Amino acid sequence: MSTKSQQLFDRAQRTIPGGVNSPVRAFRSVGGTPIFMQRAKGAYLYDADGKMYLDYINSWGPAILGHAYDPVVEAIQERATLSSSFGAPTELEVDMAELIVSMAPNVEMIRMVSSGTEACMSALRVARGYTGRNKFIKFEGCYHGHADAFLVKAGSGLATFNIQTVPGVTAGAANDTLTAPYNNLNAVEQLVADNRGEIAAIIIEPVAGNMGCIIPQPGFMEGLRSICDREGIVLIFDEVMTGFRLAAGGAQERLGIKADMVTYGKVIGGGLPVGAFGGRRDIMECVAPVGKIYQAGTLSGNPIAMIAGYTTLKTLADNPGIYTALEEKTALLHTGLDEAFRNSGRPYVINRLGSMISVHFSEKPVNNFDDAAAADNATFNRFFHQMLERGVYLPPSAYETWFICNALTETDIEMTVQAARQSLAAL
Repeated sequence: MSTKSQQLFDRAQRTIPGGVNSPVRAFRSVGGTPIFMQRAKGAYLYDADGKMYLDYINSWGPAILGHAYDPVVEAIQERATLSSSFGAPTELEVDMAELIVSMAPNVEMIRMVSSGTEACMSALRVARGYTGRNKFIKFEGCYHGHADAFLVKAGSGLATFNIQTVPGVTAGAANDTLTAPYNNLNAVEQLVADNRGEIAAIIIEPVAGNMGCIIPQPGFMEGLRSICDREGIVLIFDEVMTGFRLAAGGAQERLGIKADMVTYGKVIGGGLPVGAFGGRRDIMECVAPVGKIYQAGTLSGNPIAMIAGYTTLKTLADNPGIYTALEEKTALLHTGLDEAFRNSGRPYVINRLGSMISVHFSEKPVNNFDDAAAADNATFNRFFHQMLERGVYLPPSAYETWFICNALTETDIEMTVQAARQSLAAL
C-alpha cells in the first residue's frame, strides 16, 4: 500500500532534483523512500502518515532544546507581527551579537549571515584578505558547506553519494585547497613545510560530525594551534555543529583551544536559516564597511531568525544544567548501545563527545575519514531501516553524527536501546 510519503516523493521528483532540497534526505545511501515529516514536538517527529519517531537528527543539531520549544515558538510568533524582514539594522541584532560574544571564548566581534555555508565561505575570504595569502588546509571528511573551495574530500553528503569530483568546481577554485587526514599532525606539518608563507588558514570541525562523530586525539588540536601561531596562519573552527552544543562556549570551551575565527549556524537560529562568523577584533575589523574585505546579505540578521536564536542561546546561557543533563543522557544512551552491540557479537565502535554520538560497524577505532569509510556501512544501512521500522529516526547515512536533544527522556533512551537490540537481532 502506498504511503503518503511515497506519494509526496513521487510528486517531488517531478519538480525538485532527486525529490529533495538537500541530497542526504533522499535516502539513496541507505535505500528506500524518504520519510516526509509533518510536525515535531520535543524529541518526536510525526510523518505525513501520522507515525511517530524518536528523533536523533534534531534538524542536524539546532533542536538542542527539542522541537517546537514553547518559548522559541512564542518569541517567533510575537516578532513576526512586527515584520519578517527590514533590510535595515535592528536592536535585536546587537542583543544577539552581545550574547554570542559573552558566551563564546575568543570571539570579540561577530557578523551574521544566513547559513553555515555562507559563514565558512566568508571566514575563509576574511582569513585570505587578512593574511594576504591564498592557500588553506582542510581535513578529509570535514564538511564546511558547498562553496567551491570546500568541495574537496568533503565527507558527509559527498561521501554518502561517493562523489569524488564535483562538476562545476574549476581546477582554479580547488588548487588552493590543501587536504590532510583528520588527527594527523605530521601531514599538516608537511603541507605547511611544502607551502611555507602561502597558507592563509587551517579550517576544521573541532569535533567532526560529517564522517560520524570523530573526536580529536590528544595533542592534535594543540598542535594545530602551535603551527598557526608559528606560521602566522588563521585557525578557523567550524562550529556549525558544535557551537553552543558541546558547551555554552562550544568546542573552544570544551577542548580548551583558542581559535582565531569561528563559524556558526544551526543552533544560533533556533532551527531557522542562519549563520555567523566571528573572531579576533583585529581580523574582524578587516570586514566591510570598516575594512575592505566585502561581505553582504539582505537577510543577514533577519529578525525572525535572530529572536529564535536569541531565545535559544539565552535559555542555554541561563541554564547551564542543560549541558549536564545532555551529557548524562548521551552517556546513558552510549552505555545501553554498548551493551546491545556487545551482546550481538558484531564488531562495532561508538564515538561520543557531549551530546554528539555515532555508531560504526568497524573492527578498529574510527579516528578519521578513511576509518569511517572502511567500516561495514552496508550493515549500517540495514540497521538504519530496522531502527526506522521500530520508530527510531537515525541520520540516513553512516557518515553523520547523531544529535541528542534535552527533551529526550530516560524512557525514550530505554526504547531506543531496546529497538537497537531487536534491530541487531533482525540483521
